Amino acid sequence: MNMRSLFSSHILCTLIFSLLAFGITGSDAFAQAPSVRFGEVVPRDVREIYERGLQYLVTTQNEAGDWKGGGEQGPGVTGLCLMVLLASGEDPNFGLYSNNVRRALRNIISGQDASTGFYGGNGHSSMYNHGFAMLGLAEAYGAVDDRNLWTGNEPNRRSIGQSLELAVRAAITSQKKNSFGGWRYSPDGNDADTSVSGAVLVGLLAARNAGIEVPDEVIDKSINYFTKMTSPSGQVGYSGGFGGFDESFARISIATLVYSVSRRKDLSQYKATLSYLTQRLEMSRNKAGPNTHGIIRPRRYSRVMSMPGKNGTNFSSDT
Repeated sequence: MNMRSLFSSHILCTLIFSLLAFGITGSDAFAQAPSVRFGEVVPRDVREIYERGLQYLVTTQNEAGDWKGGGEQGPGVTGLCLMVLLASGEDPNFGLYSNNVRRALRNIISGQDASTGFYGGNGHSSMYNHGFAMLGLAEAYGAVDDRNLWTGNEPNRRSIGQSLELAVRAAITSQKKNSFGGWRYSPDGNDADTSVSGAVLVGLLAARNAGIEVPDEVIDKSINYFTKMTSPSGQVGYSGGFGGFDESFARISIATLVYSVSRRKDLSQYKATLSYLTQRLEMSRNKAGPNTHGIIRPRRYSRVMSMPGKNGTNFSSDT
């Protein structure tokens, strides 16, 4: 798989997780069938859908660089929109969406608390926002030229790398306060849940892969939390340190993703979640029939995208 496809699969997988985490999974939302593999010609109707989505983001972005209205908002949503723009294939410095990319980056960085490193400005104090904003900046780091980022005397001017380092420090500080080794909504929370923890962890993993120092101990503690929340059957609990192992494809997909990206495929918990998703996906296919194609709902698609090496994703462990 080439680097562009690898980059796109990383972003796509994380975006699906992000939609699930933010609850953007309406019954009228659909996704492309998992039979389409990277490297194949993208159908015209799919390209048109993507282009319309890009145009929507371009036309609805505020001059300040964020997106408001229509539901969730804040630095995390801005980070997700930023990843969509970066994945367009356009040059992020001089291409069609370069101004939108820079405005989004300036918005996230300028809203960062200079002392704590927390991305939670303007009342959006959630570790969801922090994790996805961190992820967006990690994807931009090394791709966007900092020399063209700032236009004047904007507040809190700093480079993408400096901002990421502060953000990583904030996540680490929050984890140290958490007895479970994960994260909850508040950076000062002592409880944890697998949804918020997944959001922060993918941001930390992306920052580490981009070259920002993230201590192994931080990743180890968070993975240890996920292993405790994973049952032998592959189901994944929601909050606290145990129990609540009801069937949630979103949580199981999140756990499978973080095990894979953190290079923990040797864990029995990873094998259990992957097996659970694979079996349920096959059951869904059998129920729908062998000739069923076209559209599937995001919840089912998230299961496909969280299974490395399955159904065309080929999501390697070192992404």
